[in-house]
Amino acid sequence: MKRLFCLIGILLLIVTLSAGQAEAKETMTVTDMGKRQVEVPVDTKRIIAIGPGALRLVCYLNAQEMLVGIEHFERLRPTGRPYWLANPELASLPDIGPGGPNQINKDPHLEAVLKVKPDVIFATYMKPATAGALQKKIGIPVVILSYGTFPAFNRKIYDSIALMGKILKYETRADQVVAFIEGARKDLLRRTQGVDPAQKPTVYVGGIGFRGFQGIESTDPGYIPLEWVRARNLAKGLGKKSHVFIDREKLLIWNPEVIFVDGTGLNLVRQDFQKRPEFYKALKAFKDNRVYTLHPFIYYVANVGTAIADAYGAGKVLYPDRFQDIVPKDMANEIYTFFVGKPVYGLMAKAFGELLAPF
Repeated sequence: MKRLFCLIGILLLIVTLSAGQAEAKETMTVTDMGKRQVEVPVDTKRIIAIGPGALRLVCYLNAQEMLVGIEHFERLRPTGRPYWLANPELASLPDIGPGGPNQINKDPHLEAVLKVKPDVIFATYMKPATAGALQKKIGIPVVILSYGTFPAFNRKIYDSIALMGKILKYETRADQVVAFIEGARKDLLRRTQGVDPAQKPTVYVGGIGFRGFQGIESTDPGYIPLEWVRARNLAKGLGKKSHVFIDREKLLIWNPEVIFVDGTGLNLVRQDFQKRPEFYKALKAFKDNRVYTLHPFIYYVANVGTAIADAYGAGKVLYPDRFQDIVPKDMANEIYTFFVGKPVYGLMAKAFGELLAPF
């Protein structure tokens, strides 16, 4: 009976909204990242963002004022998400569903969505069929966005930013965001070009979060901060997956010269060090005190600004002569100010330690 009343309430809201929108709005047709043709209002003013990373892209465009609701998950564990640290006032917006990893490719709360009356719903990690069914149920355009390979990101994020910019009339800002990311990537590659491979230290990054906090065995063969500084990531030969777990024996065999520890796994690695000091002390990087902290950029999918800050930090360690002008803290604040409008490095450091802090 309760379910019946809920369905009746949703239907009544749909009828009410339809009556209030009798005057047809001018629309345009866009192709979303699910290759769907979607009609959206030309004058979009009210939006919601559902799925991992969707709200982050709204904040990157500086379009927070258009938000009329957020997923409840966004309120939880905000420490690793600079877009939230810079915009805590978003917590005052109504909940439009639980959100979080367990809600990927699922509907938000339909009644809650209808109450806040969005013009457009932006969704990440949603299948085209699910988006189409949701749009049909509530009569609101659903636009699929993408970060590319889960849980990291690739160039598809550029197309998603451009698409959102077009719909919201934030094209200039969208262009700026893409140009900033590409500019940083090219600068990092330029700084590290021509380094003799034999002179590069061998590197491993551990403690990377994956469906929760993980220890030293958790790594990424394509770790973006290392890729963008042409590092000798020892895990790179393990394949094209964005995350793998390795055996401890493998790490002993590799015996990297430099180890980076992701901030999310730092406490677990420290605890493990206390339990198995002989394992860690057998590693060259620990013997030589060349173990450094990086801030987690995979934190509810990819925080692009943190990835760039980590890359400059990694470059500072691996090629000090080529990154003499970089002060990691200052660079991170410059990056965060561009992406989210505030220099939130201090809040990240409070949660995860200083960038490049020794182990």
